[in-house]
Amino acid sequence: MDFLPITIKEAQSFFFIMIRISVILFMFPFFNARVIPVLSKAGLALMISIILFSVINHKMIVFPDNLWGVVQFIITELIIGMILGLMVQLFFEGVKMMGQLVGFQTGFAITNILDPQSGVQVSIFSNFAYLVTMAIFLVLNGHHIALNAIKESFEIINVGSLNLNRQIFQKILFLSGDMFVIALKIGAPAIAALLFTKVAFALVTKLIPQMNIMIVAFPVQIVIGLIFFGITLNIILRFVENYVGGLDVLLIETMTGLKG
Repeated sequence: MDFLPITIKEAQSFFFIMIRISVILFMFPFFNARVIPVLSKAGLALMISIILFSVINHKMIVFPDNLWGVVQFIITELIIGMILGLMVQLFFEGVKMMGQLVGFQTGFAITNILDPQSGVQVSIFSNFAYLVTMAIFLVLNGHHIALNAIKESFEIINVGSLNLNRQIFQKILFLSGDMFVIALKIGAPAIAALLFTKVAFALVTKLIPQMNIMIVAFPVQIVIGLIFFGITLNIILRFVENYVGGLDVLLIETMTGLKG
């Protein structure tokens, strides 16, 4: 009795399909969290691979007949998965950077906590902003767009084919630079308010040197930082809405550029 009615060619196709899906899932926010067990991620990647296999299998190109060709296929799928995951991850890194900037200006630079998502120490503001952004991203069905992009990647980029060109590297560099712009735009109210607060305290210190301004400065600075960080959370909502609205276009344009 044949329990696995698939051919060797279909098994080979499934192997490469699962490689790309696994890399993309491990790179995407939320899916790449360290709090999610590795076996759960592997099981999810296997389940998605099985679901998409019947749709994707006919798009496989000729399977290589030598070891070097197989290695090239694997490297190609790893690169595609990492680039698509990076396109999404950069936005969330910009939000984290905003939290680091605001936390540093507020005076919370030494009160870092262990982030269960990444396993490293981050600012309290950075971690909170990231979790809020992730919650909004999931509420707006951003994960549906990410999963749909996995399917569309096989429609646009055949398994084993890749075209790394100048436009792709320029897009990655642009999005990397845009990460700093996102951090400044979202955190602008809090950063500006804290800067003006420090300038005001500096002027008071200059005009009234007898006054021990440090006793008052830290509590006031923390209160202002918390108030304007709350305002920043409202700005994050608008940014995530715009980001999710254009995420599918961004991913499709990237995949079109990677088409071999």
